[in-house]
Amino acid sequence: QVHLVESGGGYVQAGGSLKLSCTASGSGFNINAMAWYRQAPGKQRELVASISSGGTTDYADSVKGRFTISRDNTKNTVYLQMNSLKPEDTAVFYCNARWALYYSADYVHASWGQGTQVTVSS
Repeated sequence: QVHLVESGGGYVQAGGSLKLSCTASGSGFNINAMAWYRQAPGKQRELVASISSGGTTDYADSVKGRFTISRDNTKNTVYLQMNSLKPEDTAVFYCNARWALYYSADYVHASWGQGTQVTVSS
C-alpha cells in the first residue's frame, strides 16, 4: 500500500557529498517514522539514521557529524544529506517507512525502497 522510491545515489570521491531522496506514494496511509539503512556486500543491513514524524533524529555513531536526515511531510519525502563521505560508506542505501492505515493509529506496517547504490572511492 506504500511504495518507496529512492534516488540520489552515485559515485563520489572520498570527502565528497551526496544527497539521497525517498518519496512515498500510495493511498490510505499515514507515515510515522522514516529511516535510512545501508548494506555493504557480505555485511548485514544496518540502520544509518532515523527521523520521527515530529522531526526527532537519531544516527549511527559512524555517521554522526557527517550525515543529516530530514523530511518534508507535505511531500512524503525523506532526505539524507551525506558529507565527508568515506570509502567505508560504500553500500546500497535503503529507505524505510513505518506506516498505518489512515483509520488506524497502529504503525505496524513497514515498507522498503528498492535501494540506491552509493560508491565512495579513495
